[in-house]
Amino acid sequence: MREEKITSEKLAKYFDVTDRALKKVKLNEHGTLNWKKAGEDFLDMAQRYFDDAHYFAKQGNIVTAFAALNYAHGWLDAGARLGLFDVGGDNTLFTVDR
Repeated sequence: MREEKITSEKLAKYFDVTDRALKKVKLNEHGTLNWKKAGEDFLDMAQRYFDDAHYFAKQGNIVTAFAALNYAHGWLDAGARLGLFDVGGDNTLFTVDR
């Protein structure tokens, strides 16, 4: 297995992507939300990133695997915070209030 390092360039890339995304986001005040469909979508995205993390880890690409795991948990955490998922008030695994 090859070992990968987080370089300054890779970190700068992710800072740039997130910075641009934060600047682009606007609140959607007129949207309609299908809670079930949104929950299914968030769960699907989390599972896909989790599966990707396994794939990258098996390839020895541990940095990308780590990033994919963070994306997976981010989808789960956002879904829990929005109330799409019932996590039983678990504020150890999720950023929710009890």
